[in-house]
Amino acid sequence: MTKDKNNERNPDYKSGFIFTKHTPKEQSIFDRLFEIFQELITHTSGDFDEAIDWLTQLDKEYELTTDDYTIDDFIQELKDRGFIREEFKPNGENGTQDDGDGKISITEKLERALRKRALEQIFGKIKRSGQGNHKTKYVGSGDEQSGDFRKYQFGDALDQISMTESIKNAQINNGIGDFRLTENDLVVEESMHKSQMSTVLMIDISHSMILYGEDRITPAKKVAMALSELITTRYPKDTLDILVFGNDAWPIKIKDLPYLNVGPYHTNTVAGLELAMDLLRRKRNTNKQIFMITDGKPSCLRLPDGRYYKNSNGLDEYIVNKCYMMARQARKLHIPITTFMIASDPYLQQFVDAFTEANQGKAFYTGLQGLGEMIFTDYENNRKKKLR
Repeated sequence: MTKDKNNERNPDYKSGFIFTKHTPKEQSIFDRLFEIFQELITHTSGDFDEAIDWLTQLDKEYELTTDDYTIDDFIQELKDRGFIREEFKPNGENGTQDDGDGKISITEKLERALRKRALEQIFGKIKRSGQGNHKTKYVGSGDEQSGDFRKYQFGDALDQISMTESIKNAQINNGIGDFRLTENDLVVEESMHKSQMSTVLMIDISHSMILYGEDRITPAKKVAMALSELITTRYPKDTLDILVFGNDAWPIKIKDLPYLNVGPYHTNTVAGLELAMDLLRRKRNTNKQIFMITDGKPSCLRLPDGRYYKNSNGLDEYIVNKCYMMARQARKLHIPITTFMIASDPYLQQFVDAFTEANQGKAFYTGLQGLGEMIFTDYENNRKKKLR
């Protein structure tokens, strides 16, 4: 769509727009392959060789490359652009690289590209900003003016004084001929309080996340990458910790997300919640919350002597009661838990309902398709209020 400016000075000219047929931007072979490759490397948890094998099969079926640009050319361009690197392991008596077998791994540049792509896929309509703050309905310290004024009080920062309103008051109170600006004339403009949020994202990596022919770990991984990219770019003052839980729970770094995979684990929800609350206790932010992505019932606990108590048959009363206890403990610490349950079993929903009631948190029973949008919406809503 273009505006017609040819006859703007003609008095008979009528302003308007000329609509033309949309011509999509031509995409290079590398860009087309790179989009597919990023999806594949996420599914393969960072396994470059497996991702290239899949890409080669797709190329044979859909003719993605040409005689002038092959998969080998694509791999070389990935190296040239810094998305992958070849690592050598010494092999032989002299231990030189020439004697070793090269292994290709992805770089930090590709890890950042994967997070950015996940953000665009899941939160594509969001406009990111560098300020990274979200205003609330509460007035307080901040850098965004609210439009509300009040009298100056001792201790107010000088940069909060509205000079325009203060000078106007001085003219009204003292007249123009004998202009004086006194403390009683000073007016302060309120600024919006900028909330800060500390979030822990818990991801279930028990074996059930890939059971029944449904890949549930990849969408969870994408959500974690998108949320981490959102927070670091739009809300840099917020904090995000990510942990995974199976038989045990442990924290992972953002850069580890592309390599995340499931294991032969049961589901120790209690261990995940204990670690999440321990991480949040160290944060100074007032607003704290836990997001938990899971598809299975709690089926494991670690006993004081170090042994594991496991029961996959139904809902074990001992394990479930421990979960309820953790939910109540989080509530006392003013830490709401939002559970995103990727399951539809009625008895599991009853457990999540009772767990949510014990915490006074929220629960969403969702499929994989809308998971990212739901987590983003809840994150944004929680940032707009004090979670007390």
